[in-house]
Amino acid sequence: MRNNSFLKQILLLVSIVLFVSCDKEYNVIGDGLIGQNHFMLKDSTFSVVAYNQKIGPLQSNNLPVNALGIYNNPAFGKTTASFVTQVSLASVNPIIGNNPKISNVILSVPYFFDPLKTVLNSDGSSTYVLDSIYGVTKAKIKLSVYESGYFMNTNQADGFTPQLYYTNQNSVFNSYSLGNRLNDSTSVAQNDAFFFDPAEISVKTKDAKTSVTTTTRTPPAMHLNLNTAYFMSKILNAGATATSTGSGNLLSNDAFSNYFKGLYFKVEQSGSDPGSMAMMNFTKGTITINYTEDLVTTVGTVATTSRVAKSIVLNMTGNTVSLLDQSNTNTDYSNATSPSAVNTTLGDEKLYLKGGEGSMAILDLFGPDLYGADGKTGSPNGVADQLDIIRKKGWLINEANLIFNIDAASMTNSYEPQRIYLFDLNNRRPVLDYFVDGTSGTTAKKAKTIFDGNINLDPTSKRGSTYKIRITNQIRNLVKYTDSTNVKMGVVVTENIALASSNKWQTPKTATTIIPEIPNYNVLMPKWPDFNIETPKASVMNPLGTILYGSKSTVSDNKRLKLQIFYTKPN
Repeated sequence: MRNNSFLKQILLLVSIVLFVSCDKEYNVIGDGLIGQNHFMLKDSTFSVVAYNQKIGPLQSNNLPVNALGIYNNPAFGKTTASFVTQVSLASVNPIIGNNPKISNVILSVPYFFDPLKTVLNSDGSSTYVLDSIYGVTKAKIKLSVYESGYFMNTNQADGFTPQLYYTNQNSVFNSYSLGNRLNDSTSVAQNDAFFFDPAEISVKTKDAKTSVTTTTRTPPAMHLNLNTAYFMSKILNAGATATSTGSGNLLSNDAFSNYFKGLYFKVEQSGSDPGSMAMMNFTKGTITINYTEDLVTTVGTVATTSRVAKSIVLNMTGNTVSLLDQSNTNTDYSNATSPSAVNTTLGDEKLYLKGGEGSMAILDLFGPDLYGADGKTGSPNGVADQLDIIRKKGWLINEANLIFNIDAASMTNSYEPQRIYLFDLNNRRPVLDYFVDGTSGTTAKKAKTIFDGNINLDPTSKRGSTYKIRITNQIRNLVKYTDSTNVKMGVVVTENIALASSNKWQTPKTATTIIPEIPNYNVLMPKWPDFNIETPKASVMNPLGTILYGSKSTVSDNKRLKLQIFYTKPN
């Protein structure tokens, strides 16, 4: 079965390559080489009807990275991001000896940092610059870590359908939090006034025999001391046995996940502090329970008892959910994305792209369909008139770009997303240009440089000015093949261009309904679009937003969104 699936994937890839390479009229390889010169090619701009679409609650389980904290975005509003994760034993069925006593319990989740800005100091320490932190530097949040009493299933009752969890379920998981918070240190920097500290983690240990002190240095991380009495009761007492059978609750990770259902990271405002937000890879996180126990050594008939140090490590792996609460919504943003304000015929003046439970833009290329196959006379034929005219003229498409101009004035005090992503909205998949672009970057997030979507900076202000997305092959196919569908396209912010899969919107509802998988949970849903829509997963991950000029005629010509096509006429 696995070999058949692999063979199908190879055949699909080969088919795409052959499809493109057999197109003798065009030089696909040269798509990325045309640059700004365009070798004196003719060019024209064409209509794009672009309008806003609000995104409501959507699937947010098992994301590669998750936001945690508070980000007050002046252009959009306030996002409060909490998080839930299951945990697992790094080594199952631990044998815990006699008289165990916990020294400390450390929760650690590394932060992203920029290695090019790391400075090695003369004393051996390092100075770091954190990456993917949004908001005021060292701004405080109230962070509470609880044991979660909610078991997160991987699949639904049928055993096959994936169980989905959504951005708007914070109140559900909050209601299932158990006991007191675990990060109850007297240091408020670990709870009531927590901040994302860029300082290196330095731990000193002293050898009991040699009295030599060793310093261990690690990059910046969330570093929390958790309640030792809780873990003594929950873990060590549950597994305290001198036999090889261990405890049933710690015998396997299946048993452990039923016993210890996970952790809930609850984020709240810390006084009047604005807070900040970090993108984090919690799968790199650990909980280390350091303890000592009795070791009995027998020499002849003499038994000697000494204390030995041991540890149990819990990994933050398993099912996760990103929980996003939206508040203090910017009035302009709220008004522009309301259904009554969206103009699907003429387009909107400004396009609001916001990650997470935010908004996107929908694009219709080539304008209306008013006439027949020549684009000038007759009755509508289901094809945009501008596309009919291009087909009739037989243009050879050399390059096609969508140019989005950023509303710099509205984005002045906001972090800007580094990349946007265009996809086939009808079929919820990437466009052809995404597939055929094999270029690589310094990281997977920087790949597909021809397809593009990266932010372009104004040389003076160093702020974003435009985004460009190349759709040469998409337009080429539309022109050449009359049976090609001029699909609607979606545009979103993206956290990772290499991640093209999509997450589902919460089931469309128009009234208060009960979601079966969430006990006692009612939700009032807004009106949804009339097509089955999903949102790219990488957009769910991104907490940022951008404001772009739209396609409405009231937008000045030099800022208006248009489709730019470079072409040659047939001989």
